[in-house]
Amino acid sequence: MATRNIIIRPLLQYIKKSAISITAPPFLDTNVQSFSVCAASHHSNLASLFQRYGFSPSQMPDFLRKNEFLLDSSPSEVEKSFKILLSLKLSQDFLVSTVSSCPRVLELEFLKKWQMGFLQLQICNITSKAVKNVLEVAKKLGLSPDDVLRCILYLKDLGLTEGTIIRILEEEPMVMVSKRDEIMKKVEFLMGIGVRRKEINRIICLFPGILAYRVENRLKPLFDEFEDLGFSLSEVKREVLRDPVVLELENGELIRCMELLRSLKCRMAIKERIFRRGEFRAGYEVKLRISCLRKHGLIYRDAFAVLWKEPRVILYEIGEIEKKIEFLVQKMRFDLQCLVEVPEYLGLNLDKQIVPRFNVIDNLRSKGGVGDELRLRNLVKLTRLKFYNMYVKPYPELEKVYGRFSGEVQVRSRHPVGMWKLFRPQQYLKSMEDAKNVE
Repeated sequence: MATRNIIIRPLLQYIKKSAISITAPPFLDTNVQSFSVCAASHHSNLASLFQRYGFSPSQMPDFLRKNEFLLDSSPSEVEKSFKILLSLKLSQDFLVSTVSSCPRVLELEFLKKWQMGFLQLQICNITSKAVKNVLEVAKKLGLSPDDVLRCILYLKDLGLTEGTIIRILEEEPMVMVSKRDEIMKKVEFLMGIGVRRKEINRIICLFPGILAYRVENRLKPLFDEFEDLGFSLSEVKREVLRDPVVLELENGELIRCMELLRSLKCRMAIKERIFRRGEFRAGYEVKLRISCLRKHGLIYRDAFAVLWKEPRVILYEIGEIEKKIEFLVQKMRFDLQCLVEVPEYLGLNLDKQIVPRFNVIDNLRSKGGVGDELRLRNLVKLTRLKFYNMYVKPYPELEKVYGRFSGEVQVRSRHPVGMWKLFRPQQYLKSMEDAKNVE
């Protein structure tokens, strides 16, 4: 050991002092440079090819870096893959979407196999969305055209039409890996609640999501909940046939909606309109509005609070509610949380009340006429006449902007006409014959 240290230590010191520079041979450096130039050229050709088929130039460096397998294919092979995708009824937008979400579908051998596979499926009017989903699921899970064909033939044996099968491929493509028995359980469950075989096609077409549910964990508990709420099986069946999407209800969701409805404190006329199609439907309408408010950012509790304080929202269409929310956030620049404090905003008419008031305030802001920061409460809770007197009347040029009381428009009195005027007898002109009779 001592002898080894005597030899090695002086050698290490010598290497440190001498600072030997190790350089690559000239011929090796030239090969590396030429390889780098070829790789850069290949990368550039692929990037320009992708851009020609609709990809954004900004996303190409990151896309090619994450999918290095593309560098092993020539631009001509990648272009063949693009042409096969376009031949499968994929538009350029769907092509970009498909490749972005699952780049491996560009493998040429995979696409050649599926180009023939879609002909085997025998679906004439298959949509771009269905093709995209089939390709993605098949690539990720290693499905062959025979696997998908087997599932489609079974769906046809159940009596499902081609249109329904396309809807399933668009909305629930994972059905392709479902077992025959699992699908049959859902069909048997529907028939168990009184749905006829010929009605099953319509239910699945309108709500393909039912094929993703488990009978024991989802459907049975949901129907037990309907029964606990006092709804008969025939009533539930009628609602399912009317709108199968009611099966999308989560367990416990309808209970909370019904509790809100039964605790409402509003005018009888509004309550009657809410319940005009039955309690079950009213509860489901509440669920749809809650989902809409949550989608835009409110938490569950705040969404319920908004509906309880402003029940008229239950009567409005979802599209109308979304327009008001969009106007509130995008145009008026208020935070969505303001709805919890001022839910009355959703009860106003967008074109007749909200837009004219905002136009007036926006005009005043541009001229410096509104000193303090205006809150949504002040904008919404004022009556039409008070708003006019406060913000429009002092500025005659805003008469046309507001429009409600512009010109010589008289505001009608709220008090009814006196009874003595309503029952006052008509006055008739006296004729000569009447005068003679009086004499």
